[in-house]
Amino acid sequence: MKTTLDLSRAPAPAISSLAGLSLPRLRETLEEIGLAEKPAKMRASQLRRWLHHAGVQSFDEMTNISKEMRTELATRFTADRPHIAEHKVSVDGTQKWLVEFGPNVEGESVFIPNVGKAGALCVSSQVGCTLNCTFCHTGTQRLVRNLTAQEIVAQVLIARDGLGEWPADTEDRRLSNIVFMGMGEPLYNLDNVAEAIDTLSDGEGMAIGRRRITVSTAGVAPKIPELGARTSAMLAISLHAVRDDLRDEIVPINRKYDLQTLFEAIKAYPGLSNARRVTFEYVMLKGINDSLAEARDLVKLLSRIPAKVNLIPFNPWPGAIYECSDWDTIESFADVLNRAGYSSPIRTPRGRDIFAACGQLRSESVKLSAAEKRRQAEASSA
Repeated sequence: MKTTLDLSRAPAPAISSLAGLSLPRLRETLEEIGLAEKPAKMRASQLRRWLHHAGVQSFDEMTNISKEMRTELATRFTADRPHIAEHKVSVDGTQKWLVEFGPNVEGESVFIPNVGKAGALCVSSQVGCTLNCTFCHTGTQRLVRNLTAQEIVAQVLIARDGLGEWPADTEDRRLSNIVFMGMGEPLYNLDNVAEAIDTLSDGEGMAIGRRRITVSTAGVAPKIPELGARTSAMLAISLHAVRDDLRDEIVPINRKYDLQTLFEAIKAYPGLSNARRVTFEYVMLKGINDSLAEARDLVKLLSRIPAKVNLIPFNPWPGAIYECSDWDTIESFADVLNRAGYSSPIRTPRGRDIFAACGQLRSESVKLSAAEKRRQAEASSA
């Protein structure tokens, strides 16, 4: 009988760097190299402070750890980040990092200035995706594997390195919010996402408050209440349609968890209130989901849910079958929601020129420019 390898469950890479490890994982790692329990706990706390609060990348800088211990750590581990395969900066200040977590395992993260308190980092939880949402470029890339909690945190370390925002309590820091809206479906990697959120929100480490961390799901309904119970993160729903027949088509997970099932799960999310609203993301597709009737149906769908709606102009990508709704249409759609009492900002497209906008992320390992294709063709015919 033929068997299929589930790459999303592939073994995690062996630990070589300590940067990005959760506090419990740091303790376990130190115990594994022979430290007694109490010193391991103390040393792990010290390491966490240096790695995640100070952002150091050399054990030599950890001055409150003995020289012998630093030497021992340096012979076994590093404080390195994953390799940055590419870094691009948009004309609007958006920054994108293509990070290589292993051979042919690449993920993208995007820093968007002037979002939230200061700026938001959009992180990936998987390399590739299984959901196949038809308007999303990431959905055209097969799933390679889940990212580990350490690999998720590493994306934030890399961004803070690039922004020069160490130590973590630097005043007026630009990276204030984390959004799990990059590559992949976070709730299909919930264990690693929850562990990463624990590390990111650790007040003695990276110190990003849980209310500044948002997890977006396309609708893995059974996992939604669990996400809230385990992380206390803010919830976002990638909605995009108000009818099951249309959502079945453009967000195929709806065939498994329809709108009624999804909204029952949303209403069970712990801690919902006007101060902890659900964010609904709605990409505006010309002639597909942008009528005023659909705006009115969206109002009905959101009844009795503390919510806001982000209207997202469709961001084009090569081969996309959709067009963005006309601006007047988007504004009229927003007006219906606003009159019903729902905040509905129209998200300004950011980073389109570097393919960093919503729905445009896709690993560079599966993208080839026209010039690269020509070079390959020329080499094969030579």
